[in-house]
Amino acid sequence: MSVVCRTTASNLLPFSSVITFKQSVSRACFHCQTDENGDNKFRERPPPKRRYSKGASRRSAIKKSFSQEQVKFTSPIKIENDPVVGIIGGGISGLVCALYLEKRGISSTVFDTGIHGLGGRMGTRIIDPQHLIFDHAAQFFTVSDPEFSKLVDSWAKNGLVTQWYGAIGELEAGGRFLPLSSLPPKYIGVRGMRPLADSILLETSLVKVVRPCWVSKLEPYNGLWHLSENGKPCGHFDAIVIAHNGKCANRLLASSGLPLVARQMKRLELSSIWALMAAFEDPLPVPLTEHGKPLEGAFIKGIDSLSWMGNNTAKLMATQRNAPHCWTFFSTASFGKQNKVPQESIPSVTAEKVKEAMLEGVEAALGLKKNSLQKPFYTRLQLWGAALPMNSLGIPCIFDPHGRAGICGDWLLGSSLEAAALSGMALANHIAKYFQSGGESPDEFAIGLHNDFHPLRAHDIGQFPGLDSRRETNEELQLQLTL
Repeated sequence: MSVVCRTTASNLLPFSSVITFKQSVSRACFHCQTDENGDNKFRERPPPKRRYSKGASRRSAIKKSFSQEQVKFTSPIKIENDPVVGIIGGGISGLVCALYLEKRGISSTVFDTGIHGLGGRMGTRIIDPQHLIFDHAAQFFTVSDPEFSKLVDSWAKNGLVTQWYGAIGELEAGGRFLPLSSLPPKYIGVRGMRPLADSILLETSLVKVVRPCWVSKLEPYNGLWHLSENGKPCGHFDAIVIAHNGKCANRLLASSGLPLVARQMKRLELSSIWALMAAFEDPLPVPLTEHGKPLEGAFIKGIDSLSWMGNNTAKLMATQRNAPHCWTFFSTASFGKQNKVPQESIPSVTAEKVKEAMLEGVEAALGLKKNSLQKPFYTRLQLWGAALPMNSLGIPCIFDPHGRAGICGDWLLGSSLEAAALSGMALANHIAKYFQSGGESPDEFAIGLHNDFHPLRAHDIGQFPGLDSRRETNEELQLQLTL
């Protein structure tokens, strides 16, 4: 079986697949669109592109939007009136923002485009009836910040996360495996990454979720932000949070009346990465550590079509015998750029070429002869068109106090799960302080509107705080030994 899946460009990266899944929705979710049978309708393509006059390009139109008149709300904020925040994006950053707003007594509504669930890059796929399981985005995470550690501790107490004790390291072309140190601890979701996102909502009572919903317009009116999806009202809010990125966020902000926020979002550079989920009948011939432990996860070196390979079965179903061997493979960012296609319509020729190149990369990484790798009985290919940031502001959040609008996301601090959570926490606390001030002296609350970007150093699949610094130290030591 071979299936192609496409994703939209967003920090929350919903799915647009060529096969249809029956949607199961919890009571906490509300839908913006239903058909006459009460079934969910999900628009696979983003809102129609604006039409420009002859000779005008989309780029020039967006540039013109930066000179649009700045929205300036002047009506006071009264905390006793229970202000509400609209959060566009239900990835970890947006959900944590909602959670921490609630900790400050502030209600919010989270809008997300995901048809399969919330969480963005915390995606986990379960394919029945074979019961195949794939973490097809975030593979694991590390912890270095005390505040984020508290959130991870709560996940651990609820049995949602555990340490990954499998052999993880770097795999050079030809099969040479270099295991990484056991420190810092590497964490995984016990049942995959997506349940971590779902668990955040279980801690809230002031958060409403609307999905699938593609907010297509922001309009300031009478001191409030009015949100709509394709002309259908989605509510009005005292402040808004943009918790996604990419071309859809740029399009949304282009005529919003938030030129400074729009300019910063437009400066963000994002990579494109292909993900290949593959299930095999037999174990792959992976290298062993000196203690006889087989490779479970590896950063790939020296192969353009491959940057990571991870064994989901060993990671998530270690106690199950005779289970299929489910692997997630990621391309490099350079390979993603070379083979980037419209996410809304991946040509079958491109899909087959990419899949073949990535499987050949697996052979090369493991040191196998060409065409000797066993054929997977199931594959699913997915393009993360706006996968990870390549530059960053190095600050936790952006906030425009005059427009009462903010941005949160991992890209503001780096490209890790920890960065995403810390950004959501920071923006929630900042908005709460702004509300408590009544909106007076707004300039004191401006943050990140004029900061410069800097290049981001990371693995093709993101940063891992603590792990990255140890890797750099080891590289420096190896360099010294060769001099």
